[in-house]
Amino acid sequence: MAAPTFHFRLCTSGFRWAREPASGSAPAALPGPAPEVPAGAGPGGGRGGTERVSEADEAERRGRPARCMCGNNMSVPLLADAVTVAGAERETAAVIFLHGLGDTGHSWADALSSIRLPYIKYICPHAPRIPVTLNMKMVMPSWFDLMGLSPDSPEDEAGIKKAAENIKALIEHEVKSGIPPNRIILGGFSQGGALSLYTALTCPHQLAGIVALSCWLPLHRAFPQAADGSVNRDIAILQCHGELDPMIPVRFGALTSEKLKSVVTPSRVQFKTFPGVMHSSCPQEMAAVKEFIEKLLPRV
Repeated sequence: MAAPTFHFRLCTSGFRWAREPASGSAPAALPGPAPEVPAGAGPGGGRGGTERVSEADEAERRGRPARCMCGNNMSVPLLADAVTVAGAERETAAVIFLHGLGDTGHSWADALSSIRLPYIKYICPHAPRIPVTLNMKMVMPSWFDLMGLSPDSPEDEAGIKKAAENIKALIEHEVKSGIPPNRIILGGFSQGGALSLYTALTCPHQLAGIVALSCWLPLHRAFPQAADGSVNRDIAILQCHGELDPMIPVRFGALTSEKLKSVVTPSRVQFKTFPGVMHSSCPQEMAAVKEFIEKLLPRV
């Protein structure tokens, strides 16, 4: 039987998620706000950001690499509780990956563990918990406030810029720790992918690339001017989108791709779509992500 896929739908009480039904059966809705999670993740998108119980023991039982909680990095708030998939050998590169609305870094740490390269460190920070206008002011993990999911929706400009500065501080920490900026890829899913695009395009460091899954470019009206003088005008971007995404329709992804081509070298933007995929990921997409990472961050 094929592995289950998780997708999302809007309910009157906010975001909900459900397992794809078997043929002829109805989806079983589950209570609570819907985290934006990778395909195959469990309910709630993994454990909450404060859990630290037996991480190494659990990793060993599941056959995954141990994930360290970077609690000694209090000077960079996002690193205090970030989930890190450590390299199996000397780390010469890093992937910083941002989760979606309502989720935590745990889900994507699991997903990235399945495609990990032994010389790369994968860092999955947790978003702060804030009220989200789109979800009736419910408090949940969110990188910035969301008012809507269409290109014309009002945007939380101050929140987006503040979140981007926090991610830039994380990048700066990695650079000071010995990882060259051109050996760092920034990526994310949905709201996290949106933030990764904005952050990388306004970052003072020349990064290796961007992985942007099921997302959009925040404050898109400010571009390309917002990237004037950017050192990342020639950055490689892998943009992926499910063709049946009901929350951020694939046409919004296509519009984002065209906008990105006005900001960076057009030939450096890849836009891949996946038939049958909703607001989620899939094995084919993760394989494309792995290929992109391996190409931009080869062993040195």
